[in-house]
Amino acid sequence: MLLSQLTKKLSLGFEGKDFEVEAINTLKDASSAEISFFDNMKYIDELSKTKAGAVFLDKKYEALLPENCTALVTNEPYLKMAEASFYFKKPLIERKKEPKIAKSAHICEFVHIGNNSTIGEDVTILSGACIGENVVVEEGSVIYPNVTIYNDVKIGKKVFIHAGSVIGSDGFGYAHTKSGEHVKIYHNGNVIIEDNVEIGANSTIDRAVFGSTIIKKGTKIDNLVQIAHNCEIGQNSILVSQVGISGSTKMGRNVVMGGQSATAGHLEITDFVTVAARGGVTKSITRKDTYSGFPLMKHNDWLRLQAKIAKLLKTRGK
Repeated sequence: MLLSQLTKKLSLGFEGKDFEVEAINTLKDASSAEISFFDNMKYIDELSKTKAGAVFLDKKYEALLPENCTALVTNEPYLKMAEASFYFKKPLIERKKEPKIAKSAHICEFVHIGNNSTIGEDVTILSGACIGENVVVEEGSVIYPNVTIYNDVKIGKKVFIHAGSVIGSDGFGYAHTKSGEHVKIYHNGNVIIEDNVEIGANSTIDRAVFGSTIIKKGTKIDNLVQIAHNCEIGQNSILVSQVGISGSTKMGRNVVMGGQSATAGHLEITDFVTVAARGGVTKSITRKDTYSGFPLMKHNDWLRLQAKIAKLLKTRGK
């Protein structure tokens, strides 16, 4: 819709050129036909470089915007972004082309495949699976019983998704009003799963708010793993059962996350890092090593700490 129409719906005014808004996006990725928001000082460097046509932001940061970017001034930019996302949500059902299913694909009874989806050669989809609209499943992949794949998901070659998993559901994203209400942020991105990935039973991978949640090639994910919106899991990584990855976490290649370990959001983990079971990652890891505990520390330091605690407890017991 036109920017003037959108701002009217959001009870905001603006000064500048009106234009047709195509979508909402991040400061870094937005085009001149898209709008964005600024609500976190972590991204202040991106504010002056953004190519967005307009940005929701507090008035005190207005001067930092590029010359051709329109300020949408508000003291609640995150909330206004959430409210705006409603107007760009994608329809759940579109009457487009019938799905395209390769002759060599094996589709069992009680499988639903949505409009405009493509099922490649030698794909197997077992009973009870639900494939949404505009989904691509490439050659040799196997979708086990009762898997749910939401709209727009892209699945590569020789991917195995085990029973009960959910790929592409909305992330847990809400903005909060001053009176304590929770406003849904509509997730208009998707999930991309590259070749040779295996996903265990009852795991969940959330779609991105903008752009894509990406699972890179060769990654192996155990049962009962949660990967939140806008994450990027590097190639050949291993995520063991009950791992939880918070939103916008970016992992390098060959990262290993032990059982019940987890990350906070908006951080990065470099290549060839191992986080032992129940480890809690609260800040970015820039050096290859093995880490344990919470607060997280190098594994050898954690072992020494446990030895000292055991010795102290033994001494006190005498």
